[in-house]
Amino acid sequence: MPPLTANYLLMVSARKYFVSAHTTMATRSCTSRDASDEINDPGAAPYGNFINYYTFNPPENRLSLIPATLLQDLGYSDGQQTTLILDVGCNSGELSVAFYEHLVQGPVCEEEESNRRRVNLLGFDLDEILIERAQQANPLPSNISFIPLDIIKDTDQLQDYLNQHGCSSFHLCLCLAVTMWVHLNHGDSGLLHLLSSLASISQHILLEAQPWKCYRSAARRLRKLGRSDFDHFKNLKIRGEMAEHAREHLERNCGMELIQSFGSTAWDRKLLLFRRLTDKSQSFQGHAQEDNTREINLGNGRKVKLN
Repeated sequence: MPPLTANYLLMVSARKYFVSAHTTMATRSCTSRDASDEINDPGAAPYGNFINYYTFNPPENRLSLIPATLLQDLGYSDGQQTTLILDVGCNSGELSVAFYEHLVQGPVCEEEESNRRRVNLLGFDLDEILIERAQQANPLPSNISFIPLDIIKDTDQLQDYLNQHGCSSFHLCLCLAVTMWVHLNHGDSGLLHLLSSLASISQHILLEAQPWKCYRSAARRLRKLGRSDFDHFKNLKIRGEMAEHAREHLERNCGMELIQSFGSTAWDRKLLLFRRLTDKSQSFQGHAQEDNTREINLGNGRKVKLN
């Protein structure tokens, strides 16, 4: 963990001011105690909304594994169609911008400039303070947008964005280090709902699911601060190989298939690319709203049913 600098303490102080002045869209408001806790342990944010996230997990940790030709490889390079990218839980936007610039190279001719104008990225996070920072620092407001949103409660804004660009789905969805926080705060059903929702509005999903050891670390940090465990932590039935559980749900229940693994990040997290099966896509429309009983394979012959 990097030492606390004067700039960092100033940022924390500013965050505490804005928290008192704005209403967050988190499941519970970020209080001044939360900000104080983060001074002592910036990794203890209960929703993953770290105020200094990219100082300890910079964008290069992911971008070094992802080819700059990804959009072309997926067939989104002819310049004749709008290409939409969604970044789920974008925090303060540094990775969103770096990812966009990594995939959409700086224009060197008129044709590439035209292609760049047709690629747009929408990032969202439930923390309004982080989104405000992202909006203020956004170097490409014509192509990149940031909005506050809690996807567990509302997806209307995402549909509005799609309608504005004349698209029925996002071409690429980034879900990087988000699943654990939804899982801990909303339980097994919340995790499955998130994956189903994203699959229903995305042609491709780039997924980085935190491993189970990260769950234990997150709970330990809260206890170290004298706070209670996450409400759902002890009752979670989906445990163990989290990337495998996510893959199984996306393939069995959401009409997606795993097409590429880009290896593991410096934090030993797999980057997995999924694609919607076009011949099955119609059968899975609206699946995110159908949270019926599902069966999850936990390995070693063990299965559980989730309501």
